[in-house]
Amino acid sequence: MDFDGKNIWITGASSGIGKAVALEFSKHETSLILSARNEKVLNEVAEICRKNGSKVQVVPFDLSDEKSVAEAAQKVLSQKIKIDGLYQFGGISQRSFVSETPLDVDRKVFEVNFFGTIALTKEILPWMIQNGGGQLAVTSSIVGKFGFPYRSAYSASKHALHGFFESLRAENANSNIRVTVIIPGRIKTNISVNALAKTGEPHGKMDEGQNNGKSAEWTACKIYRALKKEKKEIVVGGTEILMVYIRRFIPRLYYYMASRVKPL
Repeated sequence: MDFDGKNIWITGASSGIGKAVALEFSKHETSLILSARNEKVLNEVAEICRKNGSKVQVVPFDLSDEKSVAEAAQKVLSQKIKIDGLYQFGGISQRSFVSETPLDVDRKVFEVNFFGTIALTKEILPWMIQNGGGQLAVTSSIVGKFGFPYRSAYSASKHALHGFFESLRAENANSNIRVTVIIPGRIKTNISVNALAKTGEPHGKMDEGQNNGKSAEWTACKIYRALKKEKKEIVVGGTEILMVYIRRFIPRLYYYMASRVKPL
């Protein structure tokens, strides 16, 4: 895919991988739509992108609010522009045991990671098809490939995204809809700090593994190149991504290792 002059919508663009991807794309003569909840921070990111040479508009919305998602989609669609790429990075993680986590926390994780993501996709997909196709990218995680202690709802929500978007890809094989699932490992962002604890409040701590992870900027470069090649999956991170292949090819070893993980 040639990104020059293309209209790219990036969600979760106020921080972490989403912000880094927005900044990376802004170097390549793209027209960007940036979304997240925090409009003030989005405007700061947008200003950097404009200095890099991109046209940018800011469309804030809340992934956990279906009405907010729909209003943002209609604001963009009302402009009658072709959306060449919708890349979704917004989401929330979790740090709590299954036995201690109230159902409302599980629901909140799913509302943001799964339902918010597919709600925006369902708004944009018909327009993409009508306009000759486009590229969808959604952010999963290596724990979207296997279960992992202390992340039950987060892992489950990412598993759900795989099933949804693989189905979407198969259904639209003849409509020029290309689907990429991004599978990050430990990337140094605030995802663990903002993760939900069993109380539903932010975990408030940077995981040691997260702190030692790859930078968001390094990750964004890898993602940009892989999206350009229209890869169906992008597994990106450090040595921890080996767990994806251990789970696939040596499941017995995966079960042994997973059961001995010390949370945090």
